[in-house]
Amino acid sequence: MFGITTATTKIQKLKKRIRAIPGGTSASKTVSVILFLISSAQSDKKPTLTSIVSESFPHLKRGAMRDFLMIMQEHNYFKDSLWNRTDSTYTFETGSKIEFFSVDQPSKVRGARRDRLFINEANNIPFEAFEQLEVRTKDFIFLDWNPSHEFWYYTDIKDKRTDTEELTLTYVDNEALSQNIVDSIEQRKGNKNWWKVYGLGQLGEIETRIYTDWKIVDEIPHEARLERRGIDFGYSNDPTAIIDIYKYNDGYILDEQMYKTGMLNKDIADFLLNLPECLNVADSAEPKSIEEIKQRGVNIVGAKKHKMRSFGSLIPETGSKESYVKWSIGIVQQHRMSMTKRSLNLIKAYRNYLWETDKDGKILNVPNHYLSDCMDAIRYAVISLAPVINTQNIVRQIPIYQSKKVNPWR
Repeated sequence: MFGITTATTKIQKLKKRIRAIPGGTSASKTVSVILFLISSAQSDKKPTLTSIVSESFPHLKRGAMRDFLMIMQEHNYFKDSLWNRTDSTYTFETGSKIEFFSVDQPSKVRGARRDRLFINEANNIPFEAFEQLEVRTKDFIFLDWNPSHEFWYYTDIKDKRTDTEELTLTYVDNEALSQNIVDSIEQRKGNKNWWKVYGLGQLGEIETRIYTDWKIVDEIPHEARLERRGIDFGYSNDPTAIIDIYKYNDGYILDEQMYKTGMLNKDIADFLLNLPECLNVADSAEPKSIEEIKQRGVNIVGAKKHKMRSFGSLIPETGSKESYVKWSIGIVQQHRMSMTKRSLNLIKAYRNYLWETDKDGKILNVPNHYLSDCMDAIRYAVISLAPVINTQNIVRQIPIYQSKKVNPWR
């Protein structure tokens, strides 16, 4: 699983101080960098310190840290006595160390110096944090990210420093991928913007983002009130997504509870019965699942998909699923939204929830299904919180793109 691939070979050839690695989905960016850092630590003649950093500790624990531990165990390198769980630090037989911390720990960012640095998903951390980490790093720095939009690397680093090199990786560079994943990626070639970013690893355009300006918070405030729980059913390929919706001040806070494949209805019911009680709102397209869960004692209903009338040319197909989805997106967009930092799949879904584009790059009025599970769960819950809905006013706010230069959401 973690063997030599084209990606690992290319990364080994990078020599400059700042080694930037944008790339598409399943390109083995993170794994390949970690393999290189492990090999370097094992080969050191003098002890070194390597820092692997991400935006939050939950993100780090579920991402780069998990990859590191899996690599170490699969190659039979891991020794439990050398892993300090409290400090999230591994000490190799050479005396070299690899440590893990997040940029939301200011004392760590502005703390001790290191020899090597890897910032995972660098597009999600502030430029100030990068600068503080960079000036405290002696040898070299790896950055990786999916290039869904421009950020500080493109404006403040690229083409402005002579000590930077860039390597773009794609799924083609990762021979360890299963054919099923390759086929899934290549089936999206028709969506020009998605394919540009996640297929080819090229810089995309943020204008196709459906939601913007959602905040990330540390935790649910004590004063927040649990209002609803949204559920999007899945099983084999798509996960079941369960999101709690809290009312706080003049907005909502979203908290991910489940994102998992292979969940039977009885498993979902048992899970829900162990959560704080509230009204659960699920996809009404699965009435059998809702009824089976309800019979186990769960307070659950299907999302109400309001019948809608067409107003002018805004609704191309009266009463269609497409009309309903656009309408419910408009409902969600009216509210101020935040997410807990532990909601990793939700945060990823938010950042990658895009409008479909055609082969010419024209933005369509259909959301891309990629990572849409959490977003669907949120829609089901939020629309149930609007007791009286002026459908005509909501419909008029739905984004209908005339060209890819227009983005009413921004």
